[in-house]
Amino acid sequence: MSLSLIDNPPPWPGGARCAVAFTFDMDAESLLHMRHRDAAPDLVGASSALRYGPRIAVPRLIRIARHFDLPMTFFVPGWCVETYDDAVRLLAGEGHEIGHHGWLHERPNTLSPEDEEKVLLRGIEAIERVTGAPPRGYRAPAYAISGRTAPLLVAHGFDYDATLLGDDVPYMIDCEGGDLVELPTDYALDDWPQYVHMGEFGMAMPIRSPDRALEVFRAEFDAAHRHGGLWVSIFHPFVSGRLSRAEGLVGLIEHMRAKGDVWFASMAEISTHVRGLIARGEWEPRRETLPFRDRPVDHLVPS
Repeated sequence: MSLSLIDNPPPWPGGARCAVAFTFDMDAESLLHMRHRDAAPDLVGASSALRYGPRIAVPRLIRIARHFDLPMTFFVPGWCVETYDDAVRLLAGEGHEIGHHGWLHERPNTLSPEDEEKVLLRGIEAIERVTGAPPRGYRAPAYAISGRTAPLLVAHGFDYDATLLGDDVPYMIDCEGGDLVELPTDYALDDWPQYVHMGEFGMAMPIRSPDRALEVFRAEFDAAHRHGGLWVSIFHPFVSGRLSRAEGLVGLIEHMRAKGDVWFASMAEISTHVRGLIARGEWEPRRETLPFRDRPVDHLVPS
């Protein structure tokens, strides 16, 4: 296609046509304990499905990453970092990035300012204790970033956010105290609506071949490759790490590699690249200011 559909794509390293980041949210049972606190200890079947992530899928994903020499980024709630510290150490030992994803998968926009900061700090402490380094990046659980989140991230030393869906390429978030690189994605690259069939979370997606989901993931990649975009998955080990889906993931990576001129990177590497381009005057990203609004919009009529 000769028509360019992205106005201002960044120059990617080595002249690559697009950037690809395989990212996973390793939530394990945090989801269950958050949504069904009292009942969770007896939800043994659901727990077994979620524990599949750190116990079975993570070693499998590491094997895939090692085969393709592929960096990955895992966003992990602090409770999961502590509960499955062996899996997190295994990931970090292989060179994969560990990002912040709350403490028990709390939604920041439902918390008080004090509680949001408490959750943020506890997650930082857990990651630093297990990996030896604080996280550089953050993804809000359930995309539920609040109007206070960005200034909190800046105040506590974060470099980038990976929650929002506002562009096809990186952009900058300006907020009180500084800025963040925003590494956006889209719901189309989330495996949850493609696969998850669990009554405990009100999800009953039809059980079908991974080929259907992979059609979507490939289409998103092919468009990014044509137009200079950024492709960021939001996969979950207990979902996309299942055997047939992991086979599909291998096929997706092979498809990307066959296209050529793809920069496979961790989220931290992409953020570093963006800030380097800006510092050298080689590219100027779009900028947005958060929060978008500081008060509700008045309604014209009662609703």
